[in-house]
Amino acid sequence: MRTSFTLAMPAILGAIALWSHPAHAQQGDGTHVGIAAAIVKPDKVEATPERVAGVKAPPGFAVSVFDSGLKNIRIVAVAPDGTIYVSRRDQGDVLMFKDADGDGRPDAAPVTVASRAGAHGLAIRDGKLYLATVKEVFVADILPDGRLSPLKLIIGDLPDAGQHPNRTLAFGPDGMLYISAGSTCNTCNESNPENATLLRASPDGKQRSIFASGLRNMIGFDWQPRTGELWGMDHGIDFLGDDDQQEELNKIELGKQYGWPHVYGAGSIYPQSTPVGDISKEEWKARSTPMELGYTAHAAPMQLLFYRGANFPAEYQGDAFVTMRGSWNRSTPSGYEIVRVRFADGQAKSIEPFVGSFLTDGGKTHIARPVGLAMAKDGSLLMADDANGVLYRIAYTGNAARGAMLPAAPAAPMQQQAAQGTNVPLALVRPESVGGGKLAVSSNAFASNAMLAAKYSEYADGVSPPLSWSAVAGAKSYVIIMEDPDAPQKPFVHWLAWNISATVTSLPEGLQEQPRLTEPEGVLQGRTTRGSTGYYGPRPPVGDPAHHYHFQVFALDTVLSLPFGSDRDQLLKAMQGHVLAKGELMGRYKQVQPPLK
Repeated sequence: MRTSFTLAMPAILGAIALWSHPAHAQQGDGTHVGIAAAIVKPDKVEATPERVAGVKAPPGFAVSVFDSGLKNIRIVAVAPDGTIYVSRRDQGDVLMFKDADGDGRPDAAPVTVASRAGAHGLAIRDGKLYLATVKEVFVADILPDGRLSPLKLIIGDLPDAGQHPNRTLAFGPDGMLYISAGSTCNTCNESNPENATLLRASPDGKQRSIFASGLRNMIGFDWQPRTGELWGMDHGIDFLGDDDQQEELNKIELGKQYGWPHVYGAGSIYPQSTPVGDISKEEWKARSTPMELGYTAHAAPMQLLFYRGANFPAEYQGDAFVTMRGSWNRSTPSGYEIVRVRFADGQAKSIEPFVGSFLTDGGKTHIARPVGLAMAKDGSLLMADDANGVLYRIAYTGNAARGAMLPAAPAAPMQQQAAQGTNVPLALVRPESVGGGKLAVSSNAFASNAMLAAKYSEYADGVSPPLSWSAVAGAKSYVIIMEDPDAPQKPFVHWLAWNISATVTSLPEGLQEQPRLTEPEGVLQGRTTRGSTGYYGPRPPVGDPAHHYHFQVFALDTVLSLPFGSDRDQLLKAMQGHVLAKGELMGRYKQVQPPLK
């Protein structure tokens, strides 16, 4: 049956009224918002031939069933030889299909080639298949017959899932593995900085960083084939009403924050949440990147794919397609379709329906909830329906001129972003920090050139060590920059803190890892090479010789007008010409025992 009811409780009824509040308002800031919200879940009905025939597509396109009866199929990936792999989350496995004769139907029944609880994200590169579950990433060699070698665990500590457990994978043109890690909640301040992000990892899983943040649940992302720029579509916040929040299309760039949980869409402020560290929502908004385009609220974007093939008319090349699984938090259902994102000169211009709707009976029922999307070897699209378990094929059979296959997306944009701030000297000897005398830096936790205790590393507690420094006459503030010159990034930034009051010459162990500290008051913290804010302890590869960690302290003749979350180069630029004195304390750390997972 079709479930439908409207929520009616004090938190979400009435008119909207927002009262002014102080710059750093916290709970009880005078907000009063009423929102009407609905839950509508159309019934699932069988995908009969008659109902499939009713699926709408543009003239010249044919929608057919590639295979059916596949249960909870989710993500689709296609190998260079045309072998098709589909993950099944509820069944916890990966199916393999072959279509050697190219007739748009499998040559035989699918073969189960991998089994892991919560199997979801798939990616293929260099003859290997990568598989993501909720907290792990596995890799296996693709054998000549399309089956897989035994799975090997390469990442075992992805962040907890909560509300959004569906990790997705894709290889960028830079050869790095990108992993989407959704939020644990509808809106909250996450305790793990890797939640609500896009992660970037080496193919062996040994290195990992946060590429972009403030992304509630960006399941679908891909690289524009002409520009090499990364685009993704993020799920909007629930319970904001029928038309809020729109689904967000974002251009994803290194180090940027995309608003969630406090800001959404083109710059709307979410009324309930409160940023940590006495940060106002206007300050959060100023640090956030607004969406490029929006689409109907609650449509639930899933896999995103730029079209590079030669089956569709030439006008489709370089455009993106996105599966929309379909709403539940809207009085009139949205989604249940594939949409087309039109691009011109490498930039997104509009989003419009392409195939669908898979809604039937005037929206009272549905025959499919689209999830997976991939391009088959012949240039047709394959779409996975996780409700009725149908794998659909969308092919062009018309007479319009087809385009030539597009080459792989250029790697330069991603490589240039990743190279920012690498292969440079330590901050202490950079031109931006020239000037002034010396100050002494010490710690009661370790001596100069001594080994740091494990608790200060990310292999253990990951807490910041206590630091002290000598007072400098005339100083208005102090800055801390911690770097590791032995890491591949050379140097790896582990900690940035500035606007430490001139009256403060020591910091205790275990500072909060948040953009602004309330004790000591007013201290701002920045973005590490890991992509997180606040102290990130040593985490050298197991077996490496001891890495050197330089705790560098600078006395400035000013308080910096630099926003929280800034990176090291932005901090150094702001410091330039203001350094009164500087000094450092260097400690070492080596990890001998590998983590169990």
